[in-house]
Amino acid sequence: MSQNLKSIFIDGEAGTTGLGIRDRLAALPEVVVKSIAPEKRKDPVARKDMMAGVDLVVLCLPDDAARESVALADELGSASPKIVDAATAHRVAPGWVYGFAELAPGHADKIANANRVSNPGCYPTGGIALLRPLIDAGLIAQDHPVTVNAVSGYSGGGKSMIEAHEAGSAPAFELYGLGLKHKHLPELQVYSRLERRPIFVPSVGNFRQGMLVSVPLHLDTLPGKPKVADLHAALAERYAGSTYVKVLPADASGKLEPESLNDTNQLELRVFGSDDLGQAVLVAKLDNLGKGASGAAVQNIRLMLGLAEG
Repeated sequence: MSQNLKSIFIDGEAGTTGLGIRDRLAALPEVVVKSIAPEKRKDPVARKDMMAGVDLVVLCLPDDAARESVALADELGSASPKIVDAATAHRVAPGWVYGFAELAPGHADKIANANRVSNPGCYPTGGIALLRPLIDAGLIAQDHPVTVNAVSGYSGGGKSMIEAHEAGSAPAFELYGLGLKHKHLPELQVYSRLERRPIFVPSVGNFRQGMLVSVPLHLDTLPGKPKVADLHAALAERYAGSTYVKVLPADASGKLEPESLNDTNQLELRVFGSDDLGQAVLVAKLDNLGKGASGAAVQNIRLMLGLAEG
């Protein structure tokens, strides 16, 4: 085995995100993934021993379990590995770097130099990608009343939802999170730089993976009353040269489907709208299991371990 290989332990590798990360890492000749015997996956001593012997740990666990794993890693002191947390637990926590490399100029370098990185949620990845550049450019005010609507494939909903859809017993479409307290809201607000809490309405459709995130806007309520082209130009400028984020023209058909980026780490942004009507809709398309989960995690792992961009 090459002495230059980087070693990785996926704590929670049996779940959807963990399996996705493992599959993607299998294609990287620079890394080796180490595993714990199934009967010891909940054994804190075995997990801590594993952490002490690897370069990086990926947490694919419920939030409370993720916090417990971080505590185990912290007990190792200077021998503690780098950590990517795919749970919600540390996404707005002090001392953690948010793992959306395209968040702002120079942010990928922050991830590369970090020991603790929180992998973004799938919905906020699309919402932040659309909103942050426009807020930074002054085209949307930080206190603007923003609404984010989104639809995801059912693979993001956990074991019971996946089983229900694959058994044919789930509805074709449903809204959820209507208590307006979805767990992705804090990161969506913080990293978009919104001062006013946005309204976020998620939904799930009867397709396995893929996602559309949309933000409707009345142009005359925005600073300077920008045109549709101004919004497009600001997004295009922010992501110029990006490997994974593309700003594309709006489809003249006025339609957009959610699945064409499945199994990739790509994120596509578009601005639909009419200057005559004074209205626009920002839309992000991504794979909820790719750029919205496993793909982003591997992108962060590459940065943190100094590996070439894939």
